[in-house]
Amino acid sequence: MTTLNDGDMHTFGTELPAMFDGMKLAAVATILYIIVRCLNLKSPTAPPEIIYQDTPLSHYLLKSCPMLTKEYIPPLLWGKSGHLQTVLYGKMGRVNTPTPCGVRKFLPMQDGATATFDLFEALGDHSAGDDITMVICPGIGNHSEKNYIRTFVDYSQRQGYRCAVLNHLGALPNMELTSPRMFTYGCTWEFAAMVGYVKRAHPQTLLVVVGFSLGGNVVCKFLGENRLNQERVLCCISVCQGYSALRAQETFLQWDQCRRLYNFVLADNMKKIILSHRDSLLGMSSSNISDADLNRLSAATSLMQIDDSIMRKFHGYNSLREYYEKESCVHYIHKVTVPLLLVNSSDDPLVHQSLLAVPRTLAEKMPNVVFALTQHGGHMGFFEGAVLFPQPLTWMDKVIIEYSDAVCHWEKKRLVCQRSSRQHMNSCLQSKRETLSG
Repeated sequence: MTTLNDGDMHTFGTELPAMFDGMKLAAVATILYIIVRCLNLKSPTAPPEIIYQDTPLSHYLLKSCPMLTKEYIPPLLWGKSGHLQTVLYGKMGRVNTPTPCGVRKFLPMQDGATATFDLFEALGDHSAGDDITMVICPGIGNHSEKNYIRTFVDYSQRQGYRCAVLNHLGALPNMELTSPRMFTYGCTWEFAAMVGYVKRAHPQTLLVVVGFSLGGNVVCKFLGENRLNQERVLCCISVCQGYSALRAQETFLQWDQCRRLYNFVLADNMKKIILSHRDSLLGMSSSNISDADLNRLSAATSLMQIDDSIMRKFHGYNSLREYYEKESCVHYIHKVTVPLLLVNSSDDPLVHQSLLAVPRTLAEKMPNVVFALTQHGGHMGFFEGAVLFPQPLTWMDKVIIEYSDAVCHWEKKRLVCQRSSRQHMNSCLQSKRETLSG
């Protein structure tokens, strides 16, 4: 049997502090490694990847929109994490959020529903000298009172834009439903009603169409559904949408990038919105929602289960596949002929990389489409800042205005050139007549 003498104990005792110091260093190194990996700190900043056709319009837009061609620099310590950008957007929305002053409009729909939107007048003249209205469709379950919408509206007003913001049916707190129907993934009825009102109330105004996340799907589907919907529309901007719900449903059940967890959180928020209208959905004679449907809703843990038990039934779809197939803008977006800017982020945890083949292919084939893919930004984040604290305005806010301004000035120059060419032609014809008559 081996025994330890006093010398051995002394040697072992002197080694203990060094051993613990080594363990501490190893723990610190491990934590730092995890932080660097999770925060993606080694990822370099870069300009967005831009896919477009070689046309005079595209060249003009890229020359006039330096935000699209220079580096997007997120906050140094956390801005390269798509998860943190997404979570901070979801929880905080924006920083130092302004409170723009608008008027709420109520529009009765044919099925008894009451659409609402908020109208905000411009706070100055637009640089192009025209009357221009931004018609804005927010993300899932959102409305004009959300912080990111308020920030963007305030900035747009100051740049000379009137803003009309749709409040998704059933999303506004303390606003009761007047029919047994809520907003759905691709229903364009309320957005169409808002656009129609704006066109009637402001006959001279031109429109810039903007959609965020789910709203991007709605606006692109709206424009592609009917060519008449594109009348008086200067351009359209879609930010962080997924393009095809049918393709997205499988990716939303996967655990990579914690997508399944986001799915659960979004589903929980949707359940709260739907259940807040339980009495309206059950109490109207025309409702096709039953107690059994709401019981299945309570047990749902994903958006797909909610869509299958509740949302598809608002419009009478027989299956979830049919609902996703008919409501996705992927079948309509190729019919949009006005200038179209599609913006996504590579580190968006909600939109799988495979879905980005849709905008990439569109931009490669259609001369009116520009697809901008940032390396960082998350889902609807796009915060900018030096080290820790983000700026009130985001890269996304600035890009939308910069692109819209560029299209407005392009259209202004085009009309001036057409008018000048027409006058020159008339002058030539008049000279020719005078020569012949002489």
